[in-house]
Amino acid sequence: MAFSRPKKKPYSEDELYEYAVDALARRMRTVAELKRMMRARVEDAESEYGQTLLELVIRRLKDHGYLNDSQYAAAYSSLRRDNQRYGRMRVITDLKAKGVHGEVIEKAVVAAFQGVNEEKQAREYLRRKRLEKPKDRKQAARIFRQLVRAGFGTKTILTILKKWEVDEETLGALENES
Repeated sequence: MAFSRPKKKPYSEDELYEYAVDALARRMRTVAELKRMMRARVEDAESEYGQTLLELVIRRLKDHGYLNDSQYAAAYSSLRRDNQRYGRMRVITDLKAKGVHGEVIEKAVVAAFQGVNEEKQAREYLRRKRLEKPKDRKQAARIFRQLVRAGFGTKTILTILKKWEVDEETLGALENES
């Protein structure tokens, strides 16, 4: 027996605004994330009325300073750089997935990673993950892939692996893989 979904309660502008403020009180969000959340609350989000209602609430949040993608991207970039020790590409990918505009991402990431030594950052990431010098090809490949996922460049990864005295054949195979 299938259960029917409860009908969506029609939200007024003030009720939708309160919902958005509550969501932002829990954690920072991008405009795209908040729109997606609010779309689920609006009865007919695809209609002209629904779109207008969403835009009014977003404008009101921006006017009050509760919603700002530039600040979000800057804070997100610096936190990922300092806490998780991620590389530049990982931060860019994550921000794109969150719906931040490309120009905003570029400015925030350039500012956050200005003066950061990528090799040092990658070594700190490895230390944080407790990864040590690889003993064979399989471990070297695992470390290589993990560093790529963490957002570091191939050149930086290969430099680290060379300093760990990984054989040239393995390095060549890993370089071709990427």
